[in-house]
Amino acid sequence: MIEAAMLSARQMFTPPFRAVLLKSLGLTALALVVGWIGLQALADHLITLENQTLTVVARVVAGLGTAFGMLFLVVPVTALVAGLFLDDVAEVVEREHYPNDPPGVATPLARGLWLSIRFGLLVLGLNLAMLVLLLLPGVNVAAWLVVNAYLLSREYFSLAAMRFRSEGEATALRRRHRLRVFSGGLVVAALALVPFANLLTPLFATSFFVHLHKRVAARDAKRLGTEESRPRLGP
Repeated sequence: MIEAAMLSARQMFTPPFRAVLLKSLGLTALALVVGWIGLQALADHLITLENQTLTVVARVVAGLGTAFGMLFLVVPVTALVAGLFLDDVAEVVEREHYPNDPPGVATPLARGLWLSIRFGLLVLGLNLAMLVLLLLPGVNVAAWLVVNAYLLSREYFSLAAMRFRSEGEATALRRRHRLRVFSGGLVVAALALVPFANLLTPLFATSFFVHLHKRVAARDAKRLGTEESRPRLGP
């Protein structure tokens, strides 16, 4: 686990990752800025009090609240944007660290986009639902870590595994090693708590779970006395 995290961290700013990183960060920042401007404009339009001073104060408070609320959008937005590049990242990791293994098969574009949108909306919905926990210090952070660790581990492990096996086989593999996979999700969720570093979460998570999948699959194959699964063919 630690070795996989260190390998992923070292690879973040290498030349093969840099182009994907810049594109992902640029699109994520643009999406967040546009979202904040849109929400702020909506708040300014809706907040109109009889007292001008109160109106200004209310709009400022709403602006600060909107900026704080955008923190909850970082994970789903980065996941949605980076979903366009995850197969590129996985391919680089597989080529550099596992050159003797059969290469994975990229998820078809339409299906990959749908999986990214579905995951982004799921994470967004659950994070918005957890806003009610903001008034419970300590509990809110713990709940956020657990929920996002589960979601992130399930999604990114599945994406790495589905390059080599069907969705059903990937799910079965994840469930057989659920504690190890969830522990990996905690590592990624902890990174997502760090301001600015959380923008790197999808790329780090992809690399990390490619390594983790390789180790889990090898352990599974050894236990079952079979060869490592070959890449699946087709969607």
